[in-house]
Amino acid sequence: MQAKTRTIPGTAVQLPVLGFGAAPIGNLYREVPEQEAIDAITAAWDGGIRYFDTAPHYGLGLSERRLGLALAGQDRGSYVLSTKIGRLLRANPSPQGKDTEGFDVPDDLYRVRDYSRDGVLRSIEESLRRLDTDRIDIVYIHDPDDYWTEAVEGAAPTLSALRDEGVIGAWGAGMNQSQMLHRFVNETDIDVVMLAGRYTLLEQGAAADLLPACEKREVGVVNVGIFNSGLLSKERPASNATYNYAPAPQGLLDRANLLADICESHGTTLPAAALQYPYQHPAVTGVVLGMRTPEQVKQNLDLAAQTVPDALWDDLREHGLIT
Repeated sequence: MQAKTRTIPGTAVQLPVLGFGAAPIGNLYREVPEQEAIDAITAAWDGGIRYFDTAPHYGLGLSERRLGLALAGQDRGSYVLSTKIGRLLRANPSPQGKDTEGFDVPDDLYRVRDYSRDGVLRSIEESLRRLDTDRIDIVYIHDPDDYWTEAVEGAAPTLSALRDEGVIGAWGAGMNQSQMLHRFVNETDIDVVMLAGRYTLLEQGAAADLLPACEKREVGVVNVGIFNSGLLSKERPASNATYNYAPAPQGLLDRANLLADICESHGTTLPAAALQYPYQHPAVTGVVLGMRTPEQVKQNLDLAAQTVPDALWDDLREHGLIT
């Protein structure tokens, strides 16, 4: 299958519209056997996925290493690879046994926040080694929520220079909020933002400010977290579903169930609509889904292949559920 692509505005990067999010294969929340992780990446490749996103943060480098191992031997020009800066990995002088930031890995390393020029260059160099590759197509500034000044004065100009020199294809910022991404779009020469959970079938806060700014300033949008921590990932949300990694409030469960009712009335499902919805906005360049097993990969590819009727969007707008 030929991967559909959209160009990141102002760059030569042809971004596949569906990407493989590699946080889960970094043992996010639970251990993933090495072979299962490799098989998941292979299944994604065989299914036509040609965009892979990772970060040093994911499993203290485990995600990057596994991705590099699974993609070894593939034509480097045939896929897009992104990783992130902002967390350097260093030897832990006093390990306690397990990582404390959500990944089921030993804590022999720990994260050092660094958004300086030197930190960017070191991080990219170390990611290249773990990924066993000679270049990274997109580099995102990762979670700079509490590091605006450092990111804008250190990381942003460094990444712009690397892009202008042709070392990387594009740079961006990835966050769980839209407000600071909006500032990046307005105050830097950023190419793309990775927006987590703020433009989904359930909530569209980013449509008020960030997405119009991206359209105006020709900045790409990679949408992630589109299932809102699992709330939209099933045909019916479970009573114990999570939202923003915590138990979902009853009001959001009711909203998700109403969305499911309307999807069902149009012959489709909640997760299929959740995957297709972001593409309705012209600013959205692509969607990345976290995947950990070949079965999850197949599920997501099946969802992406489903046809969602245009009448559904009209109906959801009439109910005031989407913008």
